[in-house]
Amino acid sequence: MTRALIPDDSIARQAAGPVQLGFVAGVILRERIPPFERMLWRACRGNVFLRQAEIETPLEDPATSDQVHKSVFIIFFQGDQLKSRVKKICEGFRATLYPCPEAPSDRREMAMGVMTRIEDLNTVLNQTQDHRHRVLAAAAKNITNWFIKVRKIKAIYHTLNLFNLDVTQKCLIAECWVPTEDLEQIQLALRRGTERSGSSVPPILNRMDTLENPPTYNKTNKFTSGFQHLVDAYGVASYREANPAPYTIITFPFLFAVMFGDLGHGILMASFAAYLVIKERTLGAKKIQSDVWNIFFGGRYIILLMGLFSMYTGMMYNDVFSKSLNIFGSNWRNNYDESTLMNSKALQLDPNSTAYFKYPYPFGLDPIWQVAENKIIFLNSYKMKISIIFGVFHMLFGVLLSLWNHVYFRDRLAIMCEFIPQIIFMCFLFLYMVLLMFIKWVNYSADTIDVKAGPYCAPSILITFINMVLFKSSKNPDVCDDWMYAGQGFLQKLLVVIALLCVPVMLLAKPIMIMRARKQHQPLMNAGHTNNAAENGDAGYQLDDSMQQVQPVPAHHDEEEDITEIFIHQGIHTIEYVLGSVSHTASYLRLWALSLAHAQLSEVLWNMVLRNGLTWTDWTGGIVLWAIFGFWAMLTVSILVLMEGLSAFLHTLRLHWVEFQSKFYHGLGYSFTPFSFKTILDQAATNAEE
Repeated sequence: MTRALIPDDSIARQAAGPVQLGFVAGVILRERIPPFERMLWRACRGNVFLRQAEIETPLEDPATSDQVHKSVFIIFFQGDQLKSRVKKICEGFRATLYPCPEAPSDRREMAMGVMTRIEDLNTVLNQTQDHRHRVLAAAAKNITNWFIKVRKIKAIYHTLNLFNLDVTQKCLIAECWVPTEDLEQIQLALRRGTERSGSSVPPILNRMDTLENPPTYNKTNKFTSGFQHLVDAYGVASYREANPAPYTIITFPFLFAVMFGDLGHGILMASFAAYLVIKERTLGAKKIQSDVWNIFFGGRYIILLMGLFSMYTGMMYNDVFSKSLNIFGSNWRNNYDESTLMNSKALQLDPNSTAYFKYPYPFGLDPIWQVAENKIIFLNSYKMKISIIFGVFHMLFGVLLSLWNHVYFRDRLAIMCEFIPQIIFMCFLFLYMVLLMFIKWVNYSADTIDVKAGPYCAPSILITFINMVLFKSSKNPDVCDDWMYAGQGFLQKLLVVIALLCVPVMLLAKPIMIMRARKQHQPLMNAGHTNNAAENGDAGYQLDDSMQQVQPVPAHHDEEEDITEIFIHQGIHTIEYVLGSVSHTASYLRLWALSLAHAQLSEVLWNMVLRNGLTWTDWTGGIVLWAIFGFWAMLTVSILVLMEGLSAFLHTLRLHWVEFQSKFYHGLGYSFTPFSFKTILDQAATNAEE
C-alpha cells in the first residue's frame, strides 16, 4: 500500500463548504512596491494574493507637505495568522491601511458616503478660498498704507531711541544739527505738534555752542543735484568750504563740448536729454530697475547741457557730421585762371593776395577749411592754443576760489604765504604764455613782414616759452626775430626770477611763522579758522520737554601739530603745486587731442561708410543708400555719441577733480542727513524691489 506524501484535501474542503478569504487594502509609496511584494511572498510562503495599481495624481505628504507618488493595493489571504502577519509587514513598510467592508452593499454605501464627504470638503475648500481671496483683496487695497505707517512708526521709535533722559527721568533730550534758515519752520512744527498732541508742556529749543565739525548741507534741486553729485563723488565739502558745484554747472559741459564739438552729435545728445526732461514725471513714476537707465535719467540735465554746449562748439568749429555749413559764404576766392586749374592738381591760395578778403569770418570757422589739404595743421594750432587758454584760466579761477576760503576762515597766514606766491607763480609763467598767444594773434598776420626774415615770419609760442624758462634766446636770430615787443627779453627774465622766488616762500614762510609764533606764545594769524557752529551758520540744538536748558557738549581740542610735520606737509604741498602747475597745464591738451580725434573719426565714418552709398547712379542706389545709412547711423550713435561721449565725460571729470578742484577744494566733510520720511520710504522701496 502506497501513502501519498501530500494528502488530497479537496474532498474535505468540498465537505466543509466554500473558502472564506480575508483581505486588507491601503496605499504605499510607489518605490516600495517591489520589496513589499517580495517580503509578502517570503513571509507568507506564497499564500497571499497581491494586486496593486499606481495612483496617477501625486499626493501631499501630511508630515512634510511634499508631493509623493503612491500606489493602492489589496491583499487576499486566509486565516487570522496570515492576517496578523500581513498587517505587521504593512506597518513595517509604513503602508497606510484603510477599512473596507466585506459585504458589497456595505462597500457601495461606504463609497457613496466617501463621495458625499469629498463633495462637502470641496465645497468648504472653495468657499474658504473665495473668502480668503476677498479678505486678501480688501487687505491689498490698504497694504501700501500699512507698510508706510509701520515704516514711519519704526523710524520714529528708532530716532526716539537716540534721545537721552534727563536726571529726573521725566523728559527726553535730543541733540541735532539744524540749518539756521529752517529754524523758524522747526519751531512752528514743534508748536503744531504740541497743539495736536494736547500736551501742556511746550518743547524747548536751545542753541548750543560746540567745537565739533558741523555737517555740510548744500541745497539742491532736480537741476543742480546731478552736478552736486559729481562734486560729492570726489569728496563732500568741509563745513563752509567753497562749493565747486555752481561753477561746475557751466565749466563742466563747456569743457566737454570743447572735446565733443559737433553740431550733429550735439543735437542727438540734446534731443535724447530733452526727451528725458520733458517726460521726467512719467519716466520717474515707472521706477525702472536698471543701473544704466538710472545713470542716464539721473544725469539728464547734465546730458542736456553737454548736448547744447556741444552744438555751440560744433557751430564754432563749423563741423556737422564731419561736414561744414556754408551759411555766410567764404572769405576765400579762387584767383587762378582756367588753364592753371586744368593743369594743376594741387593749388595754394595766398592769404596775402586777392584770394583772401582779410577780415574775420562772421561766426566760427570758414567752410573752405573743410576741403583744404592743410586743414589738420590749421586746426591743430587753433585747438591746441585754445586748450591751453581755457586750462590756464580754469586753474587760475580755482586758485582765486582758494582766496575765498582763506578770507572766510580768516586765515591771513595762508593768504600771505600760500595764495599770493601761488597766484604770482601761475600768472608770471602760464598766464604770460597765454598773453603771448593773444599778442601773436593781434600783431601777426599774413601781410606781416619781418625785417630779417621777410614775410610770414612769427615766433613760436612754445619755443619762446621754453627759452624764457631756460634764459636762452634763438640760435638763429637771422631767420626770425624772437621778440614780439620791445623789452620782452628783460621782462621775461624778471618774471621767471620772481616766479622762482615764490617757490621758497611757499615752502618755508608758513612753517617759520608758525614756529616763531609758538616760541613767542602768540596767537596765530589764522586763529579765526574755527568751525564754530554758532557763528558760521548751522548750529547744534537740543530739544527739552522740561523747562531746563541743557548744557553744551564739551569739545576736546586737538594737540598742536609737530613742527616737523608742518615742514613736511608744506613741502609736499609746494612740490605738488609747482610740478602740478606744469603737468596740469599740459593735461588740458587733452581738450585738443580728443577734439581732433572726434573730428577725424567722424570724417572716417563719412568717407568709409556713408560716402559709398552716394556713388550709386541707378535705381538700386536708393536701396543701397538706405541700408548704408542705417549702418552709418548705428556706428555714429554707438561709437561717436556713446563711446566718444563717455570718453569726453571721463576726461572732463578728471579735469575738474584733479586740475581744478585741487587748487582750493579739500572735500573732507560729511553730508547733512536730516530725518526724512521720504528718504526712508524710498530706500525701503528700493530694498524691497531688489
